[in-house]
Amino acid sequence: MSDWVVKFIFIVVIFALSLFIAMYSTYAERKIAAFLQDRLGPNRAGPFGILQPLADGVKLFFKEEFIPRASDKWLFLMGPGLFICTALMTSAVIPFAPDLMWDGKLISMQATDLNVGILYIFGVVSLGVYGILIGGWASNNKFSLLGAIRAASQNISYELAMGLSIVALIMVTSSLSLKDIVSQQSGWHWNVIYQPLGFLIFIICAFAETNRAPFDLPECETELVGGYHTEYSSMKLGFYLFAEYINMFISSAVLATLYFGGYQFPFISSMDPGIAKTILGAAVMFGKIFFFIFFFMWVRWTLPRFRYDQLMNLGWKILIPLSVINILLTAGFILFKS
Repeated sequence: MSDWVVKFIFIVVIFALSLFIAMYSTYAERKIAAFLQDRLGPNRAGPFGILQPLADGVKLFFKEEFIPRASDKWLFLMGPGLFICTALMTSAVIPFAPDLMWDGKLISMQATDLNVGILYIFGVVSLGVYGILIGGWASNNKFSLLGAIRAASQNISYELAMGLSIVALIMVTSSLSLKDIVSQQSGWHWNVIYQPLGFLIFIICAFAETNRAPFDLPECETELVGGYHTEYSSMKLGFYLFAEYINMFISSAVLATLYFGGYQFPFISSMDPGIAKTILGAAVMFGKIFFFIFFFMWVRWTLPRFRYDQLMNLGWKILIPLSVINILLTAGFILFKS
């Protein structure tokens, strides 16, 4: 029973941490955008505007709840809930730190170590698009429907290239477990060294999967008002916005785990399992995650949005062929090495 209690507490902590990071990612995004555009950004709510996310949260809670009369009420309510649930579920298989030795027991810093962890993430992420589709269709709004259709076609297109890039990584690691993949990258044996092309394909697809600029066509305000969440207000809109930032956090964690060693750093294997090793490993892991979050934001405020034909051409005509070439090169390398 105690093991279940520890697992439950760990899951609650990870969920709360995901929501907290998503909340303060909005603050970081506005501050980074202000820095890149030579502005101040939020500076009124608390010192340096640090309380701005709390003010935004309170505002969303107290905004008027609006459900269009011609909408499908239950599906309208289900869309944002499904979207944020799938965003939160993906964190369950990510190892955030080395196992902790406490009172003679080894406590895993991973909610669950599935032997098909990568497939679990892909499966849950692919379900997330249903939240967008249901919300856009149930709104009974042409702009929302167009945004939802764009999101579905974009996600399906880039999931193919992302999946193929992972195939090459699996060929190198011979495992689908994220914990095994991290343990194989001890020292400086990071997978990005062996799979640079796969990493490049994966990070481009991650931008598209999270609907981040320059791939934010599903919510393109110049064409679709607000896209799939045009008709949403209050916390239903907040769920969509939080889910986007949670997906960015999870994508950064997956990038760090698959290609940059996760919590691994030099000499960690020589340390005894204990609280110092766990804390240091967690600090390294979150340092890598925050770097990728910064990179997501940096790209958003640097590159212009693609046209939709450019988006599809990049996915189908460039990334998928490159993914297949990467698989063939990896297979040839493994065959030559053996």
